[in-house]
Amino acid sequence: MKIAKILIANRGEIAIRIMKTAKMMGIRTVAIRTAVEPAAMYLSFADEVFDNSEDESEIPVFLNVEKLIAIALKSGANAVHPGYGFLAESAYFAQKCLDNNIIYIGPSPDAIYKMGNKTIARRLALKSGIPMAMGSEGNISDEEEAVRIADKIGYPVIIKAASGGGGRGMRIVRKAEEMERMFTIASKEAEKAFNDPSVFIEKYIENPKHIEFQILGDSKGNIIHLGERECSIQRKHQKLLEEAPSCALDAGLRKKMGEMAVRIAKAVDYSSAGTVEFLLDSERNFYFMEMNTRIQVEHPVTEVITGIDLVEQQIRIANGETLKLKQEDIKLRGWAIECRINAEDVQAGFAPSPGKIEKISMPSDNYVRVDTGIQEGSAIVSSYDSMIAKLIVSGKDRKEAIRNCKMALDKVWIKGTKTTLPFFRLLVRNQKFIDGSFTTAFIEKDLDKYYFYSDYEEMLAAWLATRLFVDENLQETNTSRDAANSSEMSPWLLNKRITQF
Repeated sequence: MKIAKILIANRGEIAIRIMKTAKMMGIRTVAIRTAVEPAAMYLSFADEVFDNSEDESEIPVFLNVEKLIAIALKSGANAVHPGYGFLAESAYFAQKCLDNNIIYIGPSPDAIYKMGNKTIARRLALKSGIPMAMGSEGNISDEEEAVRIADKIGYPVIIKAASGGGGRGMRIVRKAEEMERMFTIASKEAEKAFNDPSVFIEKYIENPKHIEFQILGDSKGNIIHLGERECSIQRKHQKLLEEAPSCALDAGLRKKMGEMAVRIAKAVDYSSAGTVEFLLDSERNFYFMEMNTRIQVEHPVTEVITGIDLVEQQIRIANGETLKLKQEDIKLRGWAIECRINAEDVQAGFAPSPGKIEKISMPSDNYVRVDTGIQEGSAIVSSYDSMIAKLIVSGKDRKEAIRNCKMALDKVWIKGTKTTLPFFRLLVRNQKFIDGSFTTAFIEKDLDKYYFYSDYEEMLAAWLATRLFVDENLQETNTSRDAANSSEMSPWLLNKRITQF
């Protein structure tokens, strides 16, 4: 059975991203309309829209496995792409697709389960000879056991959710007196986020780099890596900016870490796109952290420097095709940086800032790629994530990519909600970021403020408001003109037609 129609079991920019590639491949797509976003931007990119806007279920459709399976069957979709998010790492969802003769565009349920359970993943990594931070062999039952292990391996330690990710269910413990409270918090947070209170413990690596490797594998046992991404700019274990490659790696270390990434993937017969994450300490020792069994939010930076469409590869692999790429085919060219522009108030500690997007203007330079599911009139709602857009900027090297990123950020204008733009404008001007000496502790330790302010922002806002006013008046004037003169277009209107987002 070949993929003919894909149900996109997700929303927003990742849904659009998948639809664009599917269209290029001649594959039809189905999107789901919800009551929360009945006129969302992503719906217009699908070949078909399944109306689920009258669903009053307490479980959102994009988290409802049974509902998604039913929609796939009703719509005639013979494949499902989960994008990224909770169900993209659900072995149960993947298995339910297979049970209903629906192709799951992702790895096998077995691989998802083994890599999704961090204690199983640790055991497999140790068995495969992959460097690991010292820690518990499995889940820990209570704080007393946690203290015994911590006393053995030495403080600080970190408690992690066994079924977790994204920074949830994680707590750093620096002394025994903190263990009881931190263990309880981590366990309860893990249960709330992942319906599993299980946690494990490992040595906490102080001020590391967070480096992840993109891998691709097919069902024939062929697995390669596509180089690394630098993900150390994060707050409370949540990534904010990613780049590829990393200035912390040379060719030798890249080869060694890449080989380890492929090795852990082979341990579970991995097929599809996936990401193997490592911590890199100040002595250039690296430690396996986890594997994400899905496409990542930050995948565009890898696409930019390799020229490989990762979603296309996912679809081809799910179709049973043999991976045509060999490791020697992978060449890293140039540099790419991705800024996650979210509706968050950086001055209020990155608090969510829901609201309606009144105006949005994004750069269209040839060194810029914008992935977004938001347009003017779109609402950022509290029931979904706060992402507005991913700004991906490239250059021939890191210095040029940073310079281009500064220029691109200064061209972005969003009205209607607070955003993380002021943070990024500050970040790309920070000397530690520019010289690459930052670690995962950068935001907490090396930034004295989160907000960059420039008079340029006020000037830009005034200019855009003026342009919109003039455009609207010119449109009214042109409408009343004689049809014979309608072929003459105002340069203002021409500019608007070219730059309209």
